[in-house]
Amino acid sequence: MSFKEFNFYPKIAAGIAACGYTTPTPIQKEAIPSILDGKDVFGLAQTGTGKTAAFVLPLFQRLMNGSRKKARALIIAPTRELAEQTHDEIRKMAGKTQLKSVAIYGGVGKSPQIRAIRAGAEIIVACPGRLLDLFNEGSINFDHIEVLILDEADHMFDKGFLPDIRRIVAQLPKKRQSLVFSATMPMEIRRLAEKILHHPVTVKIDHSLPVATISHALFNVKKEQRTAFLKHLIKQQDMKRTIVFTRTKHKAKSLAKQLHNSGFRATSLQGNLSQQNRKKAMDGFKNGTFKVLVATDIAARGIDVSEISHVVNFDLPDTVETYTHRTGRTGRALKKGQAYSLVGQDDMKMIALIEKNLGKKMSRESLPSFKPEKQTHNYKSQPVIVSKGTRKRRCLWSESLAMA
Repeated sequence: MSFKEFNFYPKIAAGIAACGYTTPTPIQKEAIPSILDGKDVFGLAQTGTGKTAAFVLPLFQRLMNGSRKKARALIIAPTRELAEQTHDEIRKMAGKTQLKSVAIYGGVGKSPQIRAIRAGAEIIVACPGRLLDLFNEGSINFDHIEVLILDEADHMFDKGFLPDIRRIVAQLPKKRQSLVFSATMPMEIRRLAEKILHHPVTVKIDHSLPVATISHALFNVKKEQRTAFLKHLIKQQDMKRTIVFTRTKHKAKSLAKQLHNSGFRATSLQGNLSQQNRKKAMDGFKNGTFKVLVATDIAARGIDVSEISHVVNFDLPDTVETYTHRTGRTGRALKKGQAYSLVGQDDMKMIALIEKNLGKKMSRESLPSFKPEKQTHNYKSQPVIVSKGTRKRRCLWSESLAMA
């Protein structure tokens, strides 16, 4: 199947070609026809599956007809990074359509955003808080909104934005097309979708299944040795572009600082950063200034950066879905990716759940050249043969963890 089968207007087709898109992804194949038909859609898909194009391209088709320089479509995103990223993708795909978008989010001045709105934009990409601020002060109105899109809806629930979403929806025209996209479907999101969507088409793209091009490996490392081990791992491996995940923003900040002080080109992405510093971190990671991005799940949610070679779970996540979401940032576009997890005895239960979802055991590996502090525990070990490229080495794992 090709994009030509959707019969987009020539100016939209030109934008698709300019972006290098040739074959629709599964979410695009399933969602675009229903959106073109004007139906409400509930889409379940991860970041990196092409869902932005899945709703933006049919949105262009609709907006090509009708009035211009009025806000006719509203895309709500949970984070500033995702709002800016979606705004950038719209500009790239808009091509010769002359459709315009504006990104609305907090952490920066209101005046430039208000000027952009007044200059005329058909598409508003916004975070809930700043959008409500501008609406309440009369700087934006929703009278002409024809399409509402909630992107990363489950993340809005995580960040406590659902009350704001309900306030926004209450101000929109009742006659509209509504689309909700989410990586997962907790009960609160299901209830929200039931209130917003009318007779929706549900599109579900195996969002809990791992990407086949990713190799998964475990390293048994004591918590107090993980920072030193990570430094050694980065030196030993050919890590072109790496995301390291931690559970807390404090740890993300301190770990990135430790890596930076040790000579690594590392930065952090976590909730305490100002918008200017968040943008600096993301831009630097994308353009290669930084090779390592240390992030929390919430800060990194929805961020789509191409050609990530490695994902490292400094802390193993609490759910299988989060593991799949983290590791799915590598191994894209049929390229091979590597997911490493630093684990201990407390992680055995989660390891078993992850492996059940993967449908296979993750390889147990070690770095023989890493010399940890003297071990105080005493448990049986068994040798495991692992390979890296054409080289093979033996590593010792605790018997219980190796059997997990």
